[in-house]
Amino acid sequence: MSEKPSSAQKRALLIKLAIAAIALLAVAALLLRGVDLRAALAGLLNWLRQIGPEAFFAANAVLPAFGVPASAFTLTAGPVFGPQIGLGMVLVYFGASVAINLALTYWLARYAFRPILNSIVARLGYKLPAVSKANQLNVALVVRITPGPPFVLQGYLLGLAELPFKIYMLVSWPVAMVYAVAVIVFGDALMQGKFKVAIVALIALGVVGVGVKLLRLRYAKKPLGTVEVEPVQESK
Repeated sequence: MSEKPSSAQKRALLIKLAIAAIALLAVAALLLRGVDLRAALAGLLNWLRQIGPEAFFAANAVLPAFGVPASAFTLTAGPVFGPQIGLGMVLVYFGASVAINLALTYWLARYAFRPILNSIVARLGYKLPAVSKANQLNVALVVRITPGPPFVLQGYLLGLAELPFKIYMLVSWPVAMVYAVAVIVFGDALMQGKFKVAIVALIALGVVGVGVKLLRLRYAKKPLGTVEVEPVQESK
């Protein structure tokens, strides 16, 4: 049985397509104006090298929690700092910054921004799941492998649902790093002309994608019977 996308997933796909179309139009406009995109990209990468890995990974630890696309850091970390500090250290720094970012996102959702977020969710007419103890791990995994919502939004949803921090991190960090490692290795290999390594990284991304698809199909057939959906109550 095929997995049918929900209306929310369809809306998310339309939004992504619209963003991609706008980006393509912007690139086309720059090309028509004679802008040297390769030189601009080289200048950006050089500027990132100048600010240093400490500032770069500190930004990755904080900014995605406030909506800055995490892909901006994932795509540039390898090409920028791989030749400078080595791929191994890039992965170590990136993994640490992702862990900090996940913890920050959880804290913001569950504590700092909770009253505001609850109010917004309630006004939009949505409901948050009250997750039973026996089903916490399954719910965290389903949320993290569901296509559509940005990774940071998934983190906010899990924090608002009061998922235990240990389970939240146990699921969120590996899922984030599986994709990140493959993308970082690919970018670093491409920058250094290691095309065989780049191809292996692309194949790894494909395998991860297939694995996630199979997991989604498995959990789509498995009812989350212990998950109770209740109206959101605003914090007083």
